[in-house]
Amino acid sequence: MLLLTASDLSISFGTDAVLEKVSFSVSENDRLGVIGVNGCGKSTLLKLLCGELEPTFGAVHLARGKTVGILRQDDAFLAADRDMTLSERMLAAFPDLLDAERRLAELEPLLSSGEERVIREYTALHESFLASGGLTFRSRAASTLAKLGFDEETRARTVASLSGGQRTRLALAVQLVREPDLLLLDEPTNHLDTETMGWLENYLASYPKCFIAVSHDRYFLDRVTTKTLHIEHHGAKLYAGGYTASMEQRRIDREIAERHWKNQQREIARQEAYIAQQRAWNRERNIIAAESRQKRLDKMERLERPKADEKSISMRFSSAGASGNDVLSVRNLAFGYAETPLFSGLNFTVKRGERVFLVGPNGCGKSTLVRLLLGKLAPKRGVIEPGYHVEVGYYDQENQNLSPENTVLDELWNAYPTLTETEIRSTLGLFRFTGDSVFRTVSVLSGGERARLTLAKLMLSRKNLLLLDEPTNHLDIDSREALETALESFDGTVFAVSHDRYLIEKLATRVLLFKPPFSGFGDLFSYPVQHEGKAFSELTAELAARASGAPVSPAQKPAEPTLSDLPTSQKERYLQAKQSASAERKRKARLERLQAEAERLENELAKIEEELYGSAAADYQRAAELDCSRTSLESQLMEIYEELEDLKE
Repeated sequence: MLLLTASDLSISFGTDAVLEKVSFSVSENDRLGVIGVNGCGKSTLLKLLCGELEPTFGAVHLARGKTVGILRQDDAFLAADRDMTLSERMLAAFPDLLDAERRLAELEPLLSSGEERVIREYTALHESFLASGGLTFRSRAASTLAKLGFDEETRARTVASLSGGQRTRLALAVQLVREPDLLLLDEPTNHLDTETMGWLENYLASYPKCFIAVSHDRYFLDRVTTKTLHIEHHGAKLYAGGYTASMEQRRIDREIAERHWKNQQREIARQEAYIAQQRAWNRERNIIAAESRQKRLDKMERLERPKADEKSISMRFSSAGASGNDVLSVRNLAFGYAETPLFSGLNFTVKRGERVFLVGPNGCGKSTLVRLLLGKLAPKRGVIEPGYHVEVGYYDQENQNLSPENTVLDELWNAYPTLTETEIRSTLGLFRFTGDSVFRTVSVLSGGERARLTLAKLMLSRKNLLLLDEPTNHLDIDSREALETALESFDGTVFAVSHDRYLIEKLATRVLLFKPPFSGFGDLFSYPVQHEGKAFSELTAELAARASGAPVSPAQKPAEPTLSDLPTSQKERYLQAKQSASAERKRKARLERLQAEAERLENELAKIEEELYGSAAADYQRAAELDCSRTSLESQLMEIYEELEDLKE
């Protein structure tokens, strides 16, 4: 059953069009991911869907009686909420149940009177209360808060006392516990640590209703979504599958659309050449033939060439020179505030060329460790020893190293005054700062723009050790992929704090787990990655093995379960996945054969046309033979194109 339908949604702010003729629908139980570059209109779309904004054109239709909840990126609570405790604010999400609970408490003492009116009201209200979850809503609220990292002590605090990240998590908890029929989530993984993100993914994977999630977290999208809406060039297209599957389908679609456009352009050129030749002969029958072909050409529905991808950032990190083999040595490091220890006994060494990722729960001290490594804080105990010829470049997740009063141009030029204006503007152009945007002040930049400017400064620094604190925060997917590519080809050493599991999976050569959930390693567990591009998967398997009481040696590949070891439901999923993989391989093989055959026929057709309008132009008998051959080839090509179209679906 359709839950929501968007028809030709368009919205503009002044003369700036944001969305144009966006149409799609979602059914009950759909899990839709929305992706696109920063500023393309993803958050605006969610506001249109929930009625916060009115479209310039088009309409949104929500099924009768269905409820909608929305989590915004910058979710804030009303002034009246700020004096509530977290527990009180959670329960306030159930006003009807609270009212019913109060009314039932008022009616209970009156039941002994035996008055029929009181008994009827109490009975009806009690049945409604039970049916609406009245016996469980308090425990559900407490459980959801606990799962999102709020302990009992924190739940007793007021909303006003929370940090920005904690308020976002509370807003998420309020929406999750209500379970609306359509849940709209705008960057739900912001400010969540890896453990909490894992819980959220499991929760959403079994969510009994529909949700639409805007996110740049590719790992999250792949785990929880079954459809993807890609917004670009003010429009949107719906694909089946999560992020990875949808991007592969998008690539295939674009290839086919590009091929169709090129084939049509080739056909138009052929027809125009024929018309020109007939007119050149200038006989009556030739003029008639030319006019007939021209009419057919004028009636042809012209295909639009697929638009190029929206410009993504481009970067390349390089170092001024190699460091020593031991880049950073940490021995018996301890730190804390006042009488409260944060961590102790940290020991690790970073080698040249490593990409070390530090992971752990929020508040465990990851960013503090980075500031210690930079020398911005002094350790309580222990030694931090940089290696020979180590030059450090630092990325701050809050971008605090930017001066708000500077323009974008001045910010970069002040940092590198020996560069020319052309060099500075060329660098800014790589990070999507073009035209007049370089004269905007830093204070008015969005989070994503500030992140790109910080990365531009880091790229020009030419350091051989990059210390990165949550480098993908505020970046859209295209920018994250550009950063991954740049770090992968970097000739220096990387030490990064990150919750971005996709980034960790692809790049990490070693993972340092802060506050491991098992004993024997103190406050830090070092995991050397065995298979490149599998870092997070390996770490997850290691943690699962240790939790089950069967530790896996970091030097060994985590054991793969056999089919007989799996429960029935997992066997079925395994067999289905195996069959799907086999079908996909056959589809790809057929696709490749058809593409090769199409290319052969196109080349043959090109040779025929070259002869037809060349040496055979005056030989009517040979021209007739060639025209028959051309018609046959075109018919074969059309059949192949139709099958290619079917294979993409």
